[in-house]
Amino acid sequence: MHRTSSEFRRRVRWIAAALTALAGVVLYARVYEPVLPEAEPVFVTQAYVYATDTLHRGETLGVLLERNDVASFDLLQLGRTVGLDPKRLRAGLEFVFRRTPAETQPSMMTVRTSPDERLRFTHADHGWSVMREPIVWDRETVRVVGDINRSLYTALDRAIPDDMLDGGERVRLAWDLADVYAWSVDFSRDIQAGDQFTVLLEREVSEEGEIRYGRVLAAALEVSGKVLPAFRFDEAKPGEFFDDQGKSLRRAGLRAPLEFRRISSNFSQSRFHPVLRIRRRHTGTDYSASAGTPVLAAGDGVVIRAGRMGTYGNLVEIRHINGIRTRYAHLRGFARGIRSGARVSQGSVIGYVGSTGLATSAHLHYEFLVNGVARDSRRVNLGDGKPVAADLHDLFETERDRLTRLLLATAPSPVAVIRRGD
Repeated sequence: MHRTSSEFRRRVRWIAAALTALAGVVLYARVYEPVLPEAEPVFVTQAYVYATDTLHRGETLGVLLERNDVASFDLLQLGRTVGLDPKRLRAGLEFVFRRTPAETQPSMMTVRTSPDERLRFTHADHGWSVMREPIVWDRETVRVVGDINRSLYTALDRAIPDDMLDGGERVRLAWDLADVYAWSVDFSRDIQAGDQFTVLLEREVSEEGEIRYGRVLAAALEVSGKVLPAFRFDEAKPGEFFDDQGKSLRRAGLRAPLEFRRISSNFSQSRFHPVLRIRRRHTGTDYSASAGTPVLAAGDGVVIRAGRMGTYGNLVEIRHINGIRTRYAHLRGFARGIRSGARVSQGSVIGYVGSTGLATSAHLHYEFLVNGVARDSRRVNLGDGKPVAADLHDLFETERDRLTRLLLATAPSPVAVIRRGD
């Protein structure tokens, strides 16, 4: 019993000591508990108020700024700092002003000076400062597939919705695609109902949601059952297009000096003249077009005549290489700088469609002469294009194969974005 009592007391003392030690640890923890700093107070700032104003026709920038309570703004700063003349700002520019309800004048204003740049003006104690801000445009690759029933332009215009490209951008695309094939296809004669096209184009979308057409990347045009591929390859020459074998689509002469127009009279040994009412030889091709339509030089050359010439009316005649001459008749007028001795480049505007001379309506009479003999311009062999240089051919084949995969890619609709951020 004594032993048991002693053992019991020993155990009690051990437990008491353990509890005392534990209490010390808890006390230590409580005494040295870290104290967290108090959170910083949060202040709610006043909301900004934005206002947009437009520079009206005949209005000065000073009037617009005064209307929006902008004071102490040095207009000459525009010219000194960013090269913008305040006296030559175009009507329609939109200025965005920002202020808080407590401010007596805006503390910031912005203006979009071009599709690719914005100016930001900030007000501080020392006055106004200005900085240029680039507008970010993201690129997308779009594939368009369609049938040509009337013309290339109407086909593209019908196929592409407004939310993909607006009407003006579709016109640009049509002209650019026509330029790609200008040396191999006469769009006034060769295109038939049921012909098809596939085109890869670059579309750009700005950070503000604007959409614009960029450039043609590749295309495949099916004409009378024959497929004509075209691949952009800037490494050889910026803006140059090549076929699948690497031959340039560019030739010495254009197939036609007008695009998207109807042929009203072919080259013929015997044609009934609508004015003279007799049959006689027709040594050229007549392209029906609206008065004022630009007429393009078919190739590089020198103007040897620009003026009135009998039944031709206003005429431009150009001498090219290899004994070739071209004539453009019945013009309403001449482009600036077109005169005898002037050098012209292929595709440059030389005049405008009219009905001068012996003509019943506005049209272009186009002649193609080889060593003085009139030939049907649509049947002349313009030769093969210059091929991709040997040292670039492997690179071209890689790009051709990449673009071909995109041309053939599965898409949910005839017009679809198939690649973003390329």
